Amino acid sequence: MTKYRKKPIIIDAIQLTLFNFEDVERFVGGDIGKNALGEDVIATLEGAMKISLNDWIIKGIKGEFYPCKPDIFEITYELLEE
Repeated sequence: MTKYRKKPIIIDAIQLTLFNFEDVERFVGGDIGKNALGEDVIATLEGAMKISLNDWIIKGIKGEFYPCKPDIFEITYELLEE
């Protein structure tokens, strides 16, 4: 098996909290919908994906969006000092 390392790239992300739904909605261009169960979803390259409280919403390198659970986000990304 061959091993690979993730290339270092800079991403934009926002964490969904109880108080910033509108900010997240603006971040993804208003593309937050509901699935058949009434759960919030965002459009991704793989189709609609459920988003939950405290999920990070990441803007990918091609302008696509996708959710990331907080524990995965924490081990994958670090804050970039501006």
